[in-house]
Amino acid sequence: MSVCPVFCTFAKVAARSILRNGREQPEHNAKLSMTNEIENIELAFLSLDDYQELKEAMIESYTNMPNSFWKEHHIKSLINRFPDGQVVIKVNSLIAGCALSIIVDYSKFEKRHTYREITGDYTFETHTDDGDELYGIDVFIKPEFRGLRLGRRLYDYRKELCERLNLRGIAFGGRIPNYHKYADKFSAKEYIERVRRREIHDPVLNFQISNEFHPSKILKGYLEGDEASNEFAVLLEWDNIYYEAPTKKASTIKKIVRLGLIQWQMRSYKNMEDLMQQAEFFVDAVSGYRADFALFPEFFNAPLMAENNHLSEAEAIRELAKFTPDIVQRFSELAISYNINIITGSMPEIENDRLHNAGYLCKRDGTREKYEKLHVTPDETRVWGMEGGSKLTAFDTDCGKIGILICYDSEFPELSRLLADEGMDILFIPFLTDTQNGYSRVRYCAQARAIENECYVAIAGSVGNLPRVHNMDIQYAQSMVFTPCDFSFPANGIKAEATPNTEMILIADLDIDLLRELNQFGSVRNLKNRRLDIFELKKR
Repeated sequence: MSVCPVFCTFAKVAARSILRNGREQPEHNAKLSMTNEIENIELAFLSLDDYQELKEAMIESYTNMPNSFWKEHHIKSLINRFPDGQVVIKVNSLIAGCALSIIVDYSKFEKRHTYREITGDYTFETHTDDGDELYGIDVFIKPEFRGLRLGRRLYDYRKELCERLNLRGIAFGGRIPNYHKYADKFSAKEYIERVRRREIHDPVLNFQISNEFHPSKILKGYLEGDEASNEFAVLLEWDNIYYEAPTKKASTIKKIVRLGLIQWQMRSYKNMEDLMQQAEFFVDAVSGYRADFALFPEFFNAPLMAENNHLSEAEAIRELAKFTPDIVQRFSELAISYNINIITGSMPEIENDRLHNAGYLCKRDGTREKYEKLHVTPDETRVWGMEGGSKLTAFDTDCGKIGILICYDSEFPELSRLLADEGMDILFIPFLTDTQNGYSRVRYCAQARAIENECYVAIAGSVGNLPRVHNMDIQYAQSMVFTPCDFSFPANGIKAEATPNTEMILIADLDIDLLRELNQFGSVRNLKNRRLDIFELKKR
């Protein structure tokens, strides 16, 4: 096929911009020699004063592609439109490599596009400061500097730029220069899959995949005249995990979230007002530390059953359930007045004549959400006649998505995994255990939930004794905050822990961005590596 000479030059420039990334293949002795001679490496913005040296560097980089260089007016246009996107890397004050990029409105190009289209017929008029995607136009490293991983520095700069400008990610069309060797055997899709499985070596794809780019789709006719790739390219993308979509709301999702866990002392109270006075004391205390959440334990209001100790256990807890509406209303008022989200632990609640174990998320904006204990223990069924609920959902808050599981529910990993699939960042577990072995079941299952779901887990329980309340005699607890186990987190996966069996509050700060990094770059990736081809988990 005939190709316009002008376009041929641009096609070669475009082709080398992708080929070069996979060609940092040094000759070992030359690399050692160059390393010994290096006095300084710096990353700098490209200046029009650099053009002549830049042109010579491009010509030296692609001796097998004559006249493959951008003209001065192209470089001037890029610098004028987007100076931060045009950088060079200099070794001993000499240009060793370069990266050129623009910002585009990706909705106009993400489905199908060619190199000519994405660059606006090489005018770069497609660049817009209001765009949402950084698009790679060109990258190269001079031959004598290949093998020093300078290309990675250029890509790292692009990633940092993408994060700083709050762009969705980075994209570019990647050639598949070895495809012509296999075109008679495999389709482009089959070829890419074999490269992914390391059955075929492709210098571009291998490099980009190892540099955290992922193939998104195949672009047919991307580079006119690119015979080595049969004019196919792979749309390669890198996702900015810190990207926040624009919003018209004044509020923002917090990235550092502070938790206040209440390790509640079971003691006698005269009445509900007396109990809520103690609850407000703790809300006041944790809000004084500017906590975003206050977590109370399961059945923290059990002391109010003392006045009905003459009744059977089943009757006494139903009398206790009568306090629940008023307690929830009081907590909702406290959440507003103390500017804190309150997780009320749990309380008995009667709905349609059936006894449930339920709690409420009272948000500081005045709204509230209900959660239920789905799995009741054999003792709860036998002594109280309690039944499990049926509602499981992650909740949106001003600190991101959270999940809440009551005590025994933490021992069923399917529940937390479903919440993780809904985007949960923090799992709260209010619990009530009487013995250390009961506590250990909750504690170790909770920590496992943090690892397998790449989330934070906070547990809070009650301590002390209630000799005047049947079936609630003794308590054992140590409230804790768990993290995943990776380099950015505590080695033992414990962020904070209370003193066992002592009334106190526990304060902990959680960095939500660390979870995003773990999901993308962790040593292991429990959520991403699930074999969804052989199993699935879904709610009915």
